[in-house]
Amino acid sequence: MKSILVRSRIAGKRCGFIPVGCALLLMITSLSSAQQQVNTADWKPVEQALGKSGSMQPGDVYKVSFPRSDLKVMAAGVELKPALALGTWVAFKRMGDMTVVMGDLVLAENEITPVLSKLQQGGVETTALHNHVLNESPRVMYMHIHAMGDAVTIAKTIHDALTLTKTPFAASASSPTAEIGIDTRQIDQIMGQSGKVNGGVYQFSIARADEITDTIGDHKMSIPSAMGLAQAINFQPTGAGNAAITGDFVLLASEVTPVLKALRENGIEVTAVHSHMLTENPRLFFMHFWANDEALKLARGLRAGLDKVNVTRK
Repeated sequence: MKSILVRSRIAGKRCGFIPVGCALLLMITSLSSAQQQVNTADWKPVEQALGKSGSMQPGDVYKVSFPRSDLKVMAAGVELKPALALGTWVAFKRMGDMTVVMGDLVLAENEITPVLSKLQQGGVETTALHNHVLNESPRVMYMHIHAMGDAVTIAKTIHDALTLTKTPFAASASSPTAEIGIDTRQIDQIMGQSGKVNGGVYQFSIARADEITDTIGDHKMSIPSAMGLAQAINFQPTGAGNAAITGDFVLLASEVTPVLKALRENGIEVTAVHSHMLTENPRLFFMHFWANDEALKLARGLRAGLDKVNVTRK
């Protein structure tokens, strides 16, 4: 049977005849892109109130990132790139006529009290305040936040709080995604996951395979991974095939000890174990880690930890 052929144009250029399956794929991709633009446009009032644009994430989450490029932080002789451990973010998810907001604010010590007070005045809860790394200079703290209500009002409160810091609001300069000095293909194979380059850092975001819910008033909602529930694993190249790693594992109580043992057996420090939320079900614990060593060796250690966690598998 002869293939059905159609004529197509891409970006205004003639492409000749292509199989109908390819044409359908092009159509689906175009529709998906259009839907993405529509979804993002829906959040325009939030973007204006917050002072920075974001992007749509899986689970219909609108996420805005604020890399703390103003901070020059050293940890164990490594200058931290914003994408490694200095990324403020805020995520919005509609639930009926209300919006749920979660986020993680990266703050210098002298910014904590003014920010917390401003958030409290606007009805945005602080659900955790703690370290993620150790022995860094200057000291950096992480404030996890939660709110539910009118999206624009919440965004304005967060904006006003962040203006009390030196957090940049300008769009980040795009960085090349070329080779960054570590074997990312082999790291992917070891990890059993696919990472991506962002700001000179190789990043993994790995969802849990189980459902996590949150109780907000009389409402119960499923929380998408994009709202801070993915395993975040970051590699920052430090030369000669080495990398500094940090991030966090998102764990059930029964997974904490097995993961801690797996990391320590592979020379990876555990820098913090704590909560980020207040009313999630089941209860979650976030385990932060650090090491600076041969990248492939560290990938094997991280994979040993991942094997103890109920995550989605590729």
